[in-house]
Amino acid sequence: MGKENQFVKEIADIETDFPQWYTDVVLKTKLVDYGPVKGTMVIRPYGYAIWENIQREMDARFKAAGVENAYFPLLIPMSFMTKEAEHVEGFAPEVAVVTHAGGAKLEEPLVIRPTSETIIGHMMGKWVESWRDLPLRLNQWCNVMRWEKTTRPFLRTSEFLWQEGHSVYATGEAAEEETLRMLALYREFAETVLCMPVLTGRKTEKEKFAGAVATYGMEAMMHDGKSLQSGTTHYMGQNFAKAFSIQYTGKEGALEYGYTMSYGVSTRLIGAIIMTHGDARGLILPPPVAPVQVIIVPIAMKKEGVLDAANALKEELKAAGIRAQVDDTDNSPGWKYNEWEMKGVPLRIELGPRDIEAGKFVAVRRDETEKTEYERADAVKTVQTLLGLMKKSLFARAQQRMQSRTVTAGSLDELLQGVDGGNFVRAGWCGDRACEDKVKEFAQATARVIDENHTETTCICCGKPAKHTVFFARAY
Repeated sequence: MGKENQFVKEIADIETDFPQWYTDVVLKTKLVDYGPVKGTMVIRPYGYAIWENIQREMDARFKAAGVENAYFPLLIPMSFMTKEAEHVEGFAPEVAVVTHAGGAKLEEPLVIRPTSETIIGHMMGKWVESWRDLPLRLNQWCNVMRWEKTTRPFLRTSEFLWQEGHSVYATGEAAEEETLRMLALYREFAETVLCMPVLTGRKTEKEKFAGAVATYGMEAMMHDGKSLQSGTTHYMGQNFAKAFSIQYTGKEGALEYGYTMSYGVSTRLIGAIIMTHGDARGLILPPPVAPVQVIIVPIAMKKEGVLDAANALKEELKAAGIRAQVDDTDNSPGWKYNEWEMKGVPLRIELGPRDIEAGKFVAVRRDETEKTEYERADAVKTVQTLLGLMKKSLFARAQQRMQSRTVTAGSLDELLQGVDGGNFVRAGWCGDRACEDKVKEFAQATARVIDENHTETTCICCGKPAKHTVFFARAY
């Protein structure tokens, strides 16, 4: 048995043991390692480089939309958390509390932020004085801590990295518009950068963010048919404005409360990429976020001129803005192929003495298996084209899976059959929390988002007229 076969066998079978496949992939590709504190992860350089690319792409979108970055403290006074009753109740089980510092007990316990609505609301209350100060649109890139009972790298950890945007507007209409605008921004990002089709829509009351008037979610279908909530936006109304005195003097001179909203995505997006695009050989990374977009493998590397030619090609690609690298290790070419396939690099180029002599190079896309020969003189243009084609192909493949695995159910038994088969299930819902709870109890499925295209006439549980059509699924 060759080295390459041994290497591939290190990953569990994606079809028969998807959870173990996921764990194998994130560890063996050196995306993360487990931290010494239960439930924490150490993001290794390769994994962090993916996050940096996500951060750069998304941050550019925020700035283009007029949002400014800021930073707020990690520690929040416990009294802040109690000002918005629904918020503190929602986060109470997940909060980590600091009671001692500097060798002494603190007068007031401090919360390690699970999210920053409270501290940002407090500061906005200081900064907003006049209608001229509005809108105030801020974002921060930071870490948060939520003491999770069950954890899995990227998907659910006690500490994770994210961005959280917070805005205050003079009117509820403007704040609601921003809530939907950021949801659309997330969707565009998921589809064009992560090559990941998503469902977007309003959450049910049960699933909304603690303290929000309305929550909107972005749901993606993973390889096994389960849903992964990949981003949320929240319209807060005046709940936090009143709790933290975010008031402004209006044009007529009256003191009025502002309207707030927030939005966030996290390192969970890396888990979404892995479970949306990965295959039996490991990761498949969308070109926009891949740390290495092109890996060049020299063939017969020790022969004169081969390594020089490989490095020259690398520099040419890098000059064109392509993230290229040469594997000049002493491992066999077959071992290198498998290693970089597992790591999900979008494009592999093979370059040997015969290729150099003929003015050619061989390229293989990660989402395909065929080797194709191209003209060396057209390398930059060819690589750019191949990366673009791969990007379209990844999205189309994931979209086809989601469309083919979205079904409609008219009964609880049909819904159970649907989610057992790894599908998203559309069904009517009367709007009653009891019926939503019954779906979860019967099928271990939850309402992911409300479908804007309301077609179902009766509730799947009680048979009463349906107020909404909902996407139900099992979720991570």
